[in-house]
Amino acid sequence: MEKVRLGRTNIAVKKLGWGSIPIQRVSEEQAVSVVQAAVEMGVDLIDTARAYTTSERRIGLALSKTSRSVILSTKSSNRTEKIYDDVQESLRQLRVKKVHIYHLHNVSKTEDYEKVMRPGGAFEGLKKAKAEGLIDHIGLTSHSLDILEKVLQEDRFEVIMTCYSFLEPDAARRILPVARAKDVGVLGMKPFSGGVIEDAGLAVRYVLSTPDIIPIPGSETVEKARENWKIYAEGRPVSEADQARIQQLRQQFDKQFCRRCDYCQPCSQGINIQLMMGIKSVIRRFGNPDEIAWVKGVAEKARDCTECGDCLPRCPYQLPIPELIKKNLEWYDSLKK
Repeated sequence: MEKVRLGRTNIAVKKLGWGSIPIQRVSEEQAVSVVQAAVEMGVDLIDTARAYTTSERRIGLALSKTSRSVILSTKSSNRTEKIYDDVQESLRQLRVKKVHIYHLHNVSKTEDYEKVMRPGGAFEGLKKAKAEGLIDHIGLTSHSLDILEKVLQEDRFEVIMTCYSFLEPDAARRILPVARAKDVGVLGMKPFSGGVIEDAGLAVRYVLSTPDIIPIPGSETVEKARENWKIYAEGRPVSEADQARIQQLRQQFDKQFCRRCDYCQPCSQGINIQLMMGIKSVIRRFGNPDEIAWVKGVAEKARDCTECGDCLPRCPYQLPIPELIKKNLEWYDSLKK
């Protein structure tokens, strides 16, 4: 299979990578088997993060059982130079001496970007790790296209990660042309829009049809990993029937799907609207909400919603935010019955 170049890192990998969020919610035995199967199929780029609980350790265990080499991408949400300590912990968990790409994780607000880039910030910590040979390349992940545009303009990162699917296609217009011009590698997260898109073939064919981006769909079962890889190996283009179905799904989710732009914030009650709007996706991907304290905190805080409507005119997609928060809370509460 043809390999593609990840920008000026000069890393050459297959067009389809693999993401590790889903393996947190299954047994260690199953998680290791999924990673091993993905690698044996031919996956040669695996993405994980310090925040993904057991994922780094499970990946390290799986890779210790195979002779195949893969490009490792991981990340930390530490905003200070102490991220250097996270790099060392990632190396221990992954059982490697070096990580190929280490990202600043989810830098999606201006204040976060300013924190990581200031003296004593996380960017300096990663530069130290790179100088010592602990990592090869420095990246940044963000859910905000505004932040990514700024990142590309300042041109201090070798790789970026952006949301990209047919429900969130704007990166193709706003991000990819600039990244291509500056020779910055791009990884595409959430090709299924956090589980909202259920048709794997449609989702994977769409993201694979876009040049200069390497999607990293995750899977918690060997069957799902094989399904994604089969879609990739078949190499089918997006058909007219696919396009029609994509348009249908875009219309269906137009007034339901949160694009995580955060223009609705701040909430007068301190509710994290973005996370509450996507709480179904979070729980489906991360697992039991009773075991994830921050998910419980988001849901409980959402009970303070007064339905004041201040967020409504700020949403560029005209989503009925209070109504959707209420529905998501009802769904969340139903899990406990």
